[in-house]
Amino acid sequence: MKEKSGVKGFLKKLHKYRIYLLMLAPAVIYTLVFAYYPMTGIVMAFKKYNYSGGIWGSPWNGLENFKFFFKSGQAGLVTRNTVLYNIAFILVGTFTQVAVAVFLTEIHGKKFRKISQSMMFLPYFISWVIVGVMAFNIFSSDYGFINRIITSLGGEKVAFYTTPQAWPFILLFFNIWKGVGYGSVMYLAAIMGIDTSVYEAASIDGANVFQRIFKVTIPMIMPTMIILLLMSVGGIFKGNFDMFYNLVGSNGLLYNYTDVIDTLAMRALISSNDFGMSAAIGLFQSVLCFATVTIVNKLVGLYDRDYALF
Repeated sequence: MKEKSGVKGFLKKLHKYRIYLLMLAPAVIYTLVFAYYPMTGIVMAFKKYNYSGGIWGSPWNGLENFKFFFKSGQAGLVTRNTVLYNIAFILVGTFTQVAVAVFLTEIHGKKFRKISQSMMFLPYFISWVIVGVMAFNIFSSDYGFINRIITSLGGEKVAFYTTPQAWPFILLFFNIWKGVGYGSVMYLAAIMGIDTSVYEAASIDGANVFQRIFKVTIPMIMPTMIILLLMSVGGIFKGNFDMFYNLVGSNGLLYNYTDVIDTLAMRALISSNDFGMSAAIGLFQSVLCFATVTIVNKLVGLYDRDYALF
């Protein structure tokens, strides 16, 4: 009787909230079709894919795809590059985004603040293809803006595209430049949500601008910073393919300093047409990202349970 009553209660709730469920249905269907269903393709990582058999009809080959990746001699290099680049992007990006958000809130001129915010937000909408062209026009040996200035001052040209040591800084600059405006929006919203009476009390107590920032603003937005940090850590083993491919391209001279897991997988797919190996690399990335975010979330939970995601 209880089970029957439970089913009846469930059906009654379905009927009661049918309008809300219908409104929710498109989003649920979209997520299932485009987010969860494609995950079944993970089996390609354990198969020798061929066009005639497709995903489900191709023969199994165990861990051969993973062996090929690790025996290629590039697995350690691209994994190291991916992790180090993402650590730099997260740390420097978080610092600059918080700094920009604080800077914007401390500007008293409303018009100047809006103009500054718009100018910093604009690069986010520029395609990485356009950014790659901009980078070429800045760093090219023959046409680059920097080399023209150097030669006009009597110096010798700098071959940036054959100097791999310079590219970690170039990539870091363009990543921060393109994302700082968009990334600062979350922190700006968190700062705007702080009760103004807290700032008024700090001013009455004699706190100056810097004391208000470090004693009030930063501690109050710390939960937002930690949540965004955890979300960023979840992709620490995934490189920004658009950025690396469009800025570096197929310049083999720069690979030791700029090659990441995503670009290696793309070249492997194009050169060998091996979908299984590319799927294996993607699975390798996903497992490492899941493990990393789980560990970091656990450490954050030990520090303060309220800051953890789960």
